[in-house]
Amino acid sequence: MNDATNKVAIIGGTGPQGKGLALRLAQAGVSVVLGSRDPAKAQETALQLVSTLAELDCQADITGMSMEDATNAADSLVILSVPYAGHDATLTKLAPLLVGKVLVDIVVPLAPGNPKAVVMPEAGSVTESAQLLLGDAIPVVGALHNVSAITLNDLSRSINCDILVCGNDLNAKKQVMALIEKMGTKAYNAGLAESARCIEALTPILIRLNISKDVPFSHAGVRICPPDGH
Repeated sequence: MNDATNKVAIIGGTGPQGKGLALRLAQAGVSVVLGSRDPAKAQETALQLVSTLAELDCQADITGMSMEDATNAADSLVILSVPYAGHDATLTKLAPLLVGKVLVDIVVPLAPGNPKAVVMPEAGSVTESAQLLLGDAIPVVGALHNVSAITLNDLSRSINCDILVCGNDLNAKKQVMALIEKMGTKAYNAGLAESARCIEALTPILIRLNISKDVPFSHAGVRICPPDGH
């Protein structure tokens, strides 16, 4: 296993998206640290996830602690999975601890009270906002915006979508893409951080489709379809 992804922190790891990612990564053999404002809740959630994987005969390494301790514990990659309302405040608090690491920002700026719309920040996207806030010395990679939390948590099925990855640091993107592909899905380099403006905005469209009575399925994601024969 790549040493750089030996231990990954998930900040906001007690939420649905964070828990689903923890399950998928731990099932793939990655050590995961859940970070929360409530360390006791993080520890309890970690025990629950380890128990869930044990029922599938998977010995998982998942621990829980404070956001700060989790960030420090990560070898290289820190995944931010908090509600958009707390995004900037969380990053401001963790910024000094992120030096020398890569931030994987999966937050989508859904409109308050309306998950079928986004309210993009002044920087253009959440990914770009994070990069602006942290400065160029800390690479920010936008990823995992379009995959359903319910899909991530349903270990009886494979992840049913591809993952679009963007950011200004190519090496950081490659590192994140390698981590994502450990979960058994395909990651694509979708360009610089500004591409997040399109990628993040896809999420409310997917939510709209998935809750539509005219669509005979839910929890759909984005798939990059090559031409026939490839």
